[in-house]
Amino acid sequence: MRHPFGRLAVSVLTAAAVVLPAGPAVARHGRAAALPTVHPRAETAPLSDDEAGGNADADDPAIWRNAADPDRSLVVATAKEGGLRVYDLDARLVQSIAAPAGPTPEDAPGRFNNVDLVHGVKLGTGRADLAVTTDRGNDRLRIYRIDPSSPAGPLTDVTDPAAAPVFSAGQAEINEERTAYGLATWTDRSTGRSYALVSRRERTTLALLELTPTASGTVGYREVRTLDLPSSFRLPDGTSWSPCAEPDELPQVEGMVVDPADGVLYAGQEDVGIWRLRGDLTGTPRLLDKVREYGVPGTYDESTEECVAGADPGYGGTRISADVEGLTLLQEDDGDGYLFASSQGDDSFAAYDRETGDGNEYEGGFRVTAASAALDGSEECDGAAVLDQPLGSRYPQGLLVVQDGHDAPGDGETAVTNFKFVDLGDVKDALDD
Repeated sequence: MRHPFGRLAVSVLTAAAVVLPAGPAVARHGRAAALPTVHPRAETAPLSDDEAGGNADADDPAIWRNAADPDRSLVVATAKEGGLRVYDLDARLVQSIAAPAGPTPEDAPGRFNNVDLVHGVKLGTGRADLAVTTDRGNDRLRIYRIDPSSPAGPLTDVTDPAAAPVFSAGQAEINEERTAYGLATWTDRSTGRSYALVSRRERTTLALLELTPTASGTVGYREVRTLDLPSSFRLPDGTSWSPCAEPDELPQVEGMVVDPADGVLYAGQEDVGIWRLRGDLTGTPRLLDKVREYGVPGTYDESTEECVAGADPGYGGTRISADVEGLTLLQEDDGDGYLFASSQGDDSFAAYDRETGDGNEYEGGFRVTAASAALDGSEECDGAAVLDQPLGSRYPQGLLVVQDGHDAPGDGETAVTNFKFVDLGDVKDALDD
């Protein structure tokens, strides 16, 4: 998570003040030791949040497979105020789409946060695949048709101009930035209807939106229902705990993914853990795993705009470290697979069994580390996408794309980000070792 528009990001705890609970061996700064490593095969050009970089910041990817020609598959990725970027499998830029401006120069500009895909939506007289993104700056969804017959510009905006804000009552409320944030799409196999699940920035609210194609070939959406996850938690010692944050901020969700086989939604509440719940937002959510920092008391210091952590009571998990981000689902043909989660606090990825019957058992973890001096790994990953299908000659065993929050680590100046492309076969081998 990065706080926008020049605000200082708040750390939930400082490494020096925390004693981690019993579990796997933990190295300095909370890095879990001895995880297997994989290396990227390619990376996109750097994006930076300065004027020279076009005010862009890499965040979340999605992988679109070209069934007719898998070598020409695409990666669609958000660049926040930089809009959308579309890459080929060599990580070369194919298309750049600007985020729309706000209604006036005084209003918040468009800011694309998360992206996901919907396949086979009926538009006009045919069907099309769509890329859906949260425009956090304008509190809306933006929807793009994917057209492989236009290789230089495969994405076309088909958002219904009448699309309303997702959470806000008006522009003044939009400018407060408690807007559409995380995103996961889902098609209900029993009805054929497609949905977007959207989280709200600095709130615990999730909204289920049905995507609604129009007669003119555009796509809008309507709210079906909302659900609020908890913001405070009862600890085993009987006390109540909430993650430390700036005043009036609640523990938000960003990373989300829905298993299409059973409609189960996995949602990462950044400083809490991973929730499992129904994709239609009915029933009772279950906390699948907790971050290591769960239950650690913290006091917000307004003078430093940071949280000061107290002693760890030992109620947290052992596999992921706040923030938990970048949830993505590896779907194997036989129904098996993994739920991957980015553990930002220790630059790792956790893998959980896709099967819910055994409680999504933890299957191990891995890190994406440097392949060479010129091709670094992934740190503080915000978003990830995985596809377990052959993608031509480059990735015959599938592809994992991860955001790198520090493409130029240690420079101390500009925050530079990008996306790393990892051979999925290497990841499976790492988890099988």
